[in-house]
Amino acid sequence: MGLLSFVKEAGAFLFGASAGHAAPASAASQLTVDVLKQQVDVLGIPVEGLGIDLKESVATVRGTVASQHDREIVALAIGNTPGVAQVDDQMTVKNATAVPAVNFYTVKKGDTLSAIAKAQYGNASKYPQIFEANKPMLKDPDRIYPGQMLRIPPGS
Repeated sequence: MGLLSFVKEAGAFLFGASAGHAAPASAASQLTVDVLKQQVDVLGIPVEGLGIDLKESVATVRGTVASQHDREIVALAIGNTPGVAQVDDQMTVKNATAVPAVNFYTVKKGDTLSAIAKAQYGNASKYPQIFEANKPMLKDPDRIYPGQMLRIPPGS
């Protein structure tokens, strides 16, 4: 996937008491490789040989995952962490079968999954497709925040 850009000041932690809530700006100063590894661990997605390097606000992630979906979710979980501006995705996929391309969308203030589905697919009731495509990073379809990057699968 290469280099993905994120909103550095935005983000939420996937673990702990504030899981799923946007983190305060001060959280970015607490960013460490261990925090990023916890973000991946909480997903429950196995990453063989997980390696994360953090230099300034760029996180480089290496390892092997089972599918392209897993690769994208791991990269998004790291990038949607406060203080990360870019993710250099150097992961490999075991089952590199052809999969339809997904788009990425950065949530804006006032967005809902229904509004995003309406804009992307022309049908607000297709929001569950977006929600499912972003599990386990998203645990509740009503909990998204500005600056968060989401996977938008092809419409059907």
